[in-house]
Amino acid sequence: MAHITLIEAVTQALACEMRNDSSVVVLGEDVGVNGGVFRATQGLQQKFGAQRVIDMPLDELTIAGVTVGLAVQGMKPVAEAQFEGFIYPMMEHIACHAARLRTSTRGRMTCPAVFRSPWGGGIRAPEHHSEANEHLFTNIPGLRVVLPSSPGRAYGLLLAAIRDPDPVIFFEPKRIYRQYKEEVPDDGEALPLDVCFVLREGSDATLVTWGAQVKEALEAANVLAAQGIGVEVIDVATLTPLDFDTIRESVKKTGRCVIVHEAPKTAGFGAEIAARLAEESIYDLLAPVERVTGYDVHIPLYRLEMKYLPSVQRIVAAVKRTLTAS
Repeated sequence: MAHITLIEAVTQALACEMRNDSSVVVLGEDVGVNGGVFRATQGLQQKFGAQRVIDMPLDELTIAGVTVGLAVQGMKPVAEAQFEGFIYPMMEHIACHAARLRTSTRGRMTCPAVFRSPWGGGIRAPEHHSEANEHLFTNIPGLRVVLPSSPGRAYGLLLAAIRDPDPVIFFEPKRIYRQYKEEVPDDGEALPLDVCFVLREGSDATLVTWGAQVKEALEAANVLAAQGIGVEVIDVATLTPLDFDTIRESVKKTGRCVIVHEAPKTAGFGAEIAARLAEESIYDLLAPVERVTGYDVHIPLYRLEMKYLPSVQRIVAAVKRTLTAS
């Protein structure tokens, strides 16, 4: 069993599905000859040919349109936007066609497409290359929004996304693309979508997060554990549809919740979770819900980049505020 990085797990999942399902195709800018800007598709064109790993023009609108067209004709396209900041032109086809197809055809047609993109900050990239814009897609009915946080979850969730009959936005946290390795068997076993993963159990507070921030959340939990504070860490993984039951049960146990995400605070997806807790779990809460997020500005360039991202120190402080609020 190989020890692989998150980016290698993405490649492994793509290769697995392409071997097992001839309807799976990969398309995007430089995904073929060059293997993608982060090398997520490296070697796939050599294995499966240029008709299944397709280098597209530098035109995200066209990439998205071709993806929808392939999906409605029985293929399972996996399209890549080179960076999350380049995905905005694709929203025309994602929001107006891919997400609506099942509804507009009354179930006669579906759009089994995956839109992949590197996501988030932390790699000292220029403007438009470091955005956390997942919340823009969680408000579009008909889309699944998935954000893995480890090599194993990237592999299993990408397999599930490709097999899903409806469109999936699959954001890959590039800050942890090559940060660490873990054992990931290439066994074709998908992980369930629409499920939160409880990564650490605790009884004093609940930490809810996704993507690259899972790393900081687990580190904060270790810091707090050394001080006698037990924190439960939940990786949301699939933002929509949200597995709120897992979050509700954790908060029922701990009475406190801190939500951590990289996107700006205002109208970030953490606000939706906080609102659901206020609606459905208000009598279980012993303190106000805290949010540790990015700021309501464009993510700054690299000199200030890490000051923008939620840190272990900010997370620890937020948990301690919930413990003293009551």
